[in-house]
This record gives sequence, C-alpha cells and structure tokens, in this order.
Amino acid sequence: MDFIRVSSACPLTDIGNLEFNLKNIEECIDKAMAEKSKLIVFPELSITSYTCADLFEQQLLLEKIPEALKKLCEYSRGKDILIAVGAPVVHDDCLYNCACIVFKGSILGIVPKSYIPNYEEFYEKRWFTEGTGVVDENIDFCFQKDIPFGVNLIFTCENFKFGFEICEDLWAVIPPSSYLCLMGANIIGNLSASNEIVSKSSYRRNLIRSQSARGMCSYVYSSSGVFESSTDLVFSGDLCISENGIMLNSNERFKRENEVITSILDVDKLKNQRLKNVSFRDNVKGFSHRPVNVEFQFESTDYGKFDRKVDRHPFVPDNEGECEIRCREIFNIQTAGLGKRISHTNLKKAVVGISGGLDSTLALLVVVKTFDILKIPRKNIITITMPGFGTTDRTYNNAVSLCKNLNTEFREINIVKACIQHFKDISHDENIHDVTYENVQARERTQIMMDIANKEGGLVIGTGDLSELALGWCTYNGDHMSMYGVNCSIPKTLVRYLVKYVADREASQSVSRILIDVLDTPVSPELLPKDKEGKISQKTEDIVGPYELHDFFLYYFVRLNYSPQKILFLAKQAYEGCYSSQIIEKWLNVFIKRFFTQQFKRSAIPDGPKVGTVSLSPRGDWRMPSDASYKLWARSASEN
Repeated sequence: MDFIRVSSACPLTDIGNLEFNLKNIEECIDKAMAEKSKLIVFPELSITSYTCADLFEQQLLLEKIPEALKKLCEYSRGKDILIAVGAPVVHDDCLYNCACIVFKGSILGIVPKSYIPNYEEFYEKRWFTEGTGVVDENIDFCFQKDIPFGVNLIFTCENFKFGFEICEDLWAVIPPSSYLCLMGANIIGNLSASNEIVSKSSYRRNLIRSQSARGMCSYVYSSSGVFESSTDLVFSGDLCISENGIMLNSNERFKRENEVITSILDVDKLKNQRLKNVSFRDNVKGFSHRPVNVEFQFESTDYGKFDRKVDRHPFVPDNEGECEIRCREIFNIQTAGLGKRISHTNLKKAVVGISGGLDSTLALLVVVKTFDILKIPRKNIITITMPGFGTTDRTYNNAVSLCKNLNTEFREINIVKACIQHFKDISHDENIHDVTYENVQARERTQIMMDIANKEGGLVIGTGDLSELALGWCTYNGDHMSMYGVNCSIPKTLVRYLVKYVADREASQSVSRILIDVLDTPVSPELLPKDKEGKISQKTEDIVGPYELHDFFLYYFVRLNYSPQKILFLAKQAYEGCYSSQIIEKWLNVFIKRFFTQQFKRSAIPDGPKVGTVSLSPRGDWRMPSDASYKLWARSASEN
C-alpha cells in the first residue's frame, strides 16, 4: 500500500565540536530506528552546526568533516534507514552547504544548497557557493570515490523517491523541490537553519504546507535548535512533516534535548493525486531536465504500528472552529449557486418539498437565505408537505412548524388517495410493500411539485444529498429529479453539521428548537407504513448501512482512487472499536455494488453546485459508464 515512516530530527549541537554533534546525531538515528523510520532528516550543517561563521574557512574544521562523515557511514552499517545530514563540503576549490545522504555504510550522494541567502540577517555567501546549475558531477572523499554530486539527485527505492533541498531553497520563487517533484520525487527532505523572529514560524509552516501541496509530495522539514549561537539570532528546532498540504506532525519548538518526530506517509495517495491532476502531468511533459537516479534498497518497509491519523469523517473538519468556517462557506456557495439560477431564469418563486427530514430541511434553509439575499419575499417560497403512508406525527409536525416559523407559503397535499388510485391504475396490490409501493409515492410527490412550479412560475429545488446519489438511494424520476439541486455535493455526514450550524448560529430560538429535533429524528424516506406506535418503521441505515461508513468509502474511492483493499484497511483503522471487521466488509461490498449499478441515476441528475472535493456530477468530477461492472472491485474487497 506504499506506506512508509519517516522522521525529522533536531540533535543537540556544540558549535564546531564534530564529535559531540556526531554522538547526538547517532542518538537520534537510534530513536528513529526504534520507531521503524526509513528516513531521518537532520538540520542544515548539523555535522558542524550552522553558526560557525568564519570558522567554516578554518582548514582544521574542513579537514575533520570527511572524518566525521566516515564515522557516520561506519555507524550506519547494517542500519536500514536513509540518513540526510548537513555538512560543508569542498569541491573544485569551492565550499558548498550540502545534504549528505548516507545509507548502510556509504554516502549515496551529496546535494548542494541551490540558493545562498545574503540579505538581512543572512550572509552565507561570505563562505558558501551556490549549487544552482551543479548537476551530473561526482566528488571524492578519502574513504569513498565517485560520489554523485548535484541538485538533480533522486534517491530511489521502488515507489519511494527521495529528493532534498536546503533551507533558503524553500523560500525561492521556484524551489528546487518543485523541479525534483517534476522529475519524480515524492518525498522531499529539507535540511534547514531558520532562525526565529515574531510570527516567522507560522509563515514558515505555511510555506511547507504549500510546497507539499504544489508538488503533491510529502515534505520532511528539520531546522537547527536552541544550541546554535545566540550572538545575534535564536533558533528553535522547528520540525514538521507535511503531505499534500496537510501537516501530519510538528513539534513544540525550543526544546533542549535530542528530538525526533515521526509520521507515516502515504505515497500511494500522492501517486493517485498526480495521475489525476492534468496540470501536473503537463508540467512533467514540458520539463526537460532529467534526474540522476541513485538506486538503493531497503531490507524492509515495515512502518511498525499504524499510527497515522485516519479521520472517521473525512468530509467534516474535526476542529470545531474549522467546521464552523466550513459550514459558513458551504452556505455561501449554495446560496450563490441558487441565486445565480434564480436571477438567470428570472423566476421569483421556489417550490420545496418538506418532509421533516434532514435533507429537505437543509434545502429549505438554503432557499430562505438565498431569497433574503436577493430581497425576494419569503412568501414566494412555496413549501409543500405531502404526507403519505409512512409519515409520522413527529416529521409532519416538524415540517409544518418549520415552514410556518420561516414565514414561507405553506401547503399541505396528502398523497394517499392519489397513490391508491395509481395502484389501481397499474394493477398493484397496495398491501404489497415493495419497491413499486415506495416509488409510486416518491414520483407522486415529484409530479405535484413540478406541476405547481409550472403553475406558479417557480423552480423545484432538489433536496437529495451526495451520499444518496452515491448509493442510488433515490427514486429515478422521483426525488431524483428537480430543477436545481442545492445539496447534490454534500454528504450526509456533513448535512448534519450544516443544519446544526444554522440551529446554533443563524436561527431564531423557535426555529432552532425545530432543527434540533430534526437532527434527532432517524433518517428515513418514510415510504413504508408506520409501526404500531406510530413511529418510523423504515430506517435507511438499517437497509443500506451506516452513512458515516459509506461517506468514508466514497471519499477514498472517488477522491483518492484507492483500491477496495486499501479502503478496507483504512476503515478498520478509523473505526476500530466502533464496527467489527465483518460489518465494515459487509457494507463496503454493499457500497461497491450500489455505486456501480446506480450510475445511471447520476448520469441524469439536475444541475447543482459543487461545494467540496467530491462531486458526482456527470458534467464535472465523475464520468463513468452506466453499465460498468463492479465485479473486479468486489473481488478486491474480499481478498484479505
């Protein structure tokens, strides 16, 4: 599945004391290996320390550096970990600030720093030469000859391709790591010595996240610590590991001990993102530089305990503040989309079917907000509740109360008699509660709304959500159809948060109470008769499975193109202690079958706004034959 554990480290340093520095580097290596890391990145010039200043020109120091590197190579023998350590290196009478890449007793290659800062508090050009343009060269040490030397080195072990840059390189307009990514690198290490000033840390971490997103790569960053010289500057030992714009791990800075952080990277995820992104592929095609691939082989890529965070609800931010921001943004997108459609059609009315359930409630809230923004009276919103055989008092009362409290034009049309007549027309026994029985009701409701919209000069607003579209849990040409669908790219797990957001932040006290009860009501189409106590008998999740599982499957299947096996693995990690492996496997198989067999419904859905990273619109994100076979994917889900 192409997982690998990596580490970023900040060792204790003593300026110019190579033995001391080497001892602490070795300690960090041991810590990383104990965690089963396969890569460890150290700070810039970590062999000597970064703040040696004019000592970098001292012959004694320069003579001792190869000896220290030799000792590190000897220490690395038999150790199945790639080591990136910083050191000054003399080549052709020039001194370079370098990343030395060590593996199992030898130096695989040396990467010079491309950009040498010489502004504000930095004056590195006093000692170091820029590495820009240095490619395809070799360098000799007394203990090893013909070591690859250049900025175009990529260290390759099967699907893991490592590239390295140094500090200022990240701050360049086009960082060298951008070129390395175009040449195939998917894991970038940055050996850095970035000092601290007020607010610099947050800016630096934003750069790291941004570069990992732009390069669709993992980015392992290590910066010098507090034991660098404080003559004019202070360093903090900032350690970060980012992946495709997401910060996987970072440390608390200003530690006074050897520190190592680790994370598990998902290289398969990066590969899939690159394959999907046409712009990345075009960039690769138009890029003429070629890498020097330095091949090596790990004995094992065992990452130990799987401690990578896997969100149970990938569509929903786990931070409350971020979730609120997300909800507000989604409402803005939904209302902007609907507002444009209303303005374009010059229709001043909307028709919404209100059941008292989550989806129709959210759709109504969007319509209300849109009409308020457009300064159209709420009385132009025609809300219709259409009780049927399964409608309960709870959902009915919530529907009625919500519409009246929002000051819409409210209508009630009972569909029971019309459905009974239709059963007679098509010779269907009304006591047989099959799919025909259910769909007759859904289509009757849709017909009513379409005809009223025609009569009143309005738009029928679709209420179905992304999860229902993924599973095909809708009636073709029934609730499947509308004139504009405002919820079409919002998964069920997120619908809840949106309704809760309105209840907490934007609704009156009376409306908020109704919304809270809607949230507490079991999800149901209410197409089967009520139970003996008058309560909902048909619970959707009992039939198709938990929506939180299906939303999880949907995200990783469509957004990241993962195989069913990998989805199953991640789901078991995410839902450990919540669902058994057997339950997860059962519902994954249901998801696969329904997702493939119900594509024909998605091929004919109405317009509606994309609000997140996943959409199933046939005009946008997802294009799939309606008659594609699901069997290959089903077999994969069963191969454990």
